Amino acid sequence: MNLEQARNNMIQQQIRPWEVFDQGVLDLLDVVRREEFTPTAYRTLAFADMEIPLGHGASMLAPRIEARALQTLKIRKTDKVLEIGTGSGYMAALLAAHAGHVHSVEIVAELADAARATLKHQGIGNVAVVTGDAAQGWVAQAPYDAIMVSGGMPLLPQTLLNQLKIGGRLLAFVGEAPIMEVQFVTRTAEKTFKCVSLFETVVPQLANTQQPARFSF
Repeated sequence: MNLEQARNNMIQQQIRPWEVFDQGVLDLLDVVRREEFTPTAYRTLAFADMEIPLGHGASMLAPRIEARALQTLKIRKTDKVLEIGTGSGYMAALLAAHAGHVHSVEIVAELADAARATLKHQGIGNVAVVTGDAAQGWVAQAPYDAIMVSGGMPLLPQTLLNQLKIGGRLLAFVGEAPIMEVQFVTRTAEKTFKCVSLFETVVPQLANTQQPARFSF
């Protein structure tokens, strides 16, 4: 398999047509080795337009989703970033390339350990992978300039939004299958948030998320 050709095809045929035009993002996808974060059994599919299973109900997001998320968040070198759902560590690596520091929280210890090892092997030193439950955010390091929720949430909890700095940005997959919305939230003032729905998709749900009220008859 020609990895460089596959990587270039991913960028030119999947990501650019999906309205990802930020050259900084496109360059980053060319530099960060996605195949190094992909489980060995699926390495030949590292650049395919699909989610890649990681076990424990988790998966790597499709490349075009990752790229759109990165373009939307517009991470800056001074940003302190929270990622909820480390998975393979690939999204954390992308965020870290543009951020000051990334706090990435993963509820599954085995995934957290593997991601931590891969990030270290790739020489990425500004990511702290923590094993824990961040379904309501991660107050210990709050507030954040940006939050990336790398999995589905039926509802977006206010406790999570409150961990944004004023001017901070959050991207999350909100709803339940078969329809989820990718929502982009900006905290504009102490008690004011602006939410924009970007597109619809379906991704695996995070563990222990806040559930909507259910009516029984």
